[in-house]
Amino acid sequence: MDAEDAIGTVKFPAVDKEQWLALAAKALAGMSFEEALVSHTDDGIRVEPLYERATQFKPLTRKDPQAPWTIVQRVDDPDPARANAQALEDIAQGATGLSLVFEGAPNAFGYGLPGTAETLQAVLENIALNRTHLRIDVHPASRAMADWLVALLTKRRADPAKLRLSFGIDSAAIFAGTGRLRMSIEALQASMPQSLAHFFALGVPGVLLEADGRVFHNAGATEAQELGIVLAAAVSHLKLFEQARQALIYAAPHIGFSLSVDQDQLLSMAKIRALRRLWERAQQACSIPPSAAAIHAETSYRMMTAKDPETNILRTTLAGFAAAAGGADSISVLPHTIALGLPDAFARRIGRNTQLILAGESHVDFVADPASGSGGIEALTTALCDAAWKEFQRIEAEGGILASLSEGHIQNRVLAAREARTQEYRDGKRVLVGTTLYPAKQEVPVRTLEAKRRPLPTDGAAFCQRLDAMRIDELLEVAG
Repeated sequence: MDAEDAIGTVKFPAVDKEQWLALAAKALAGMSFEEALVSHTDDGIRVEPLYERATQFKPLTRKDPQAPWTIVQRVDDPDPARANAQALEDIAQGATGLSLVFEGAPNAFGYGLPGTAETLQAVLENIALNRTHLRIDVHPASRAMADWLVALLTKRRADPAKLRLSFGIDSAAIFAGTGRLRMSIEALQASMPQSLAHFFALGVPGVLLEADGRVFHNAGATEAQELGIVLAAAVSHLKLFEQARQALIYAAPHIGFSLSVDQDQLLSMAKIRALRRLWERAQQACSIPPSAAAIHAETSYRMMTAKDPETNILRTTLAGFAAAAGGADSISVLPHTIALGLPDAFARRIGRNTQLILAGESHVDFVADPASGSGGIEALTTALCDAAWKEFQRIEAEGGILASLSEGHIQNRVLAAREARTQEYRDGKRVLVGTTLYPAKQEVPVRTLEAKRRPLPTDGAAFCQRLDAMRIDELLEVAG
């Protein structure tokens, strides 16, 4: 009898939920089932220890489920020549996309490329533009950068049909992350439709406007808050397209999303899946056939630690896996030394190889939606959708995302969530490996590149309370 026949003759007894609960109660030996086995997310979503398989579900896949996700490497070195060398090395070693992070960007974490047309040209020297996905990370000069990039693409005679671009224009993320806008909200809303009409006339493909949730996540937002905020930003973009007299059915695919993913694998997977469902719902509310969301995921900055940076590799691997299994279209893994300075070639290689192994050896992209039908993930996805939609409605009732930020409503909720989370770490209800659990006795020396930190811009005509990126270990150190 071979192994297959032997396995076929084995009969496993049927076990229902009640039997499992009885066995669990016996194992708990008098401990409370609620306290021992039931948990709650930052949004108060109840997470059960066991779920039955979902019977009604719809697969939520990447925009192109037949293609692998795009492996994106950050290009954020203030030295353009060094940045170009990094980009060429990344592409040569397997990266399929570049994210150009300029100074003044909330996501630059103190560094970033100089914001000039000459820098853009220097950094992209010898880069095969038709074979590389290009992202301009959201930053204060995104609109000018879009013009410079279009001019460069024209000069290089790049084939528009082969380009994959994201221009990263998101006024709300800039307002929140820098605390200011260069023009008033009224002037901005009046000028944007003309700019959008201009870009539509050029026929440039890709994502023009982005709804970036990373600023809010790294400042402390919960999963539902981040989702509700990006949905509010995306809907505000739809309104701008409408004012530019562009048909929403054609405009919606030019809106993209950026999310943060952290070490909570299941919750990060559910967050990406929930965003796809929320965007479908928003488009249906606008009476247009829904287009699939273009989602970029970046591993969380707030979960990174400075004293034991090697543990960051574990966290970013979990987060990268969650992004891939959750269906992100492009993924960027932050180098594990980013909390200590500008990462060097070794740290960048570790971040890049994390994705290469997930794709090339683990083949995470072989299944379009591996979580589809999973009782736990489907329940989390639905619960996040419900909580995020309430946050979205709250923001709309406050006058939209820019008005809500101007009045400080979003900031108050995000900072309250951050304080509640930090208190749980202080009380020992949560742990951070290398910081609160198995803390490093001394800082581990790492190599970083020599670079001067770049300040955030302070000039502007409209101001609000700034949401700074704060790591959990920083908050605990301040509290201590």
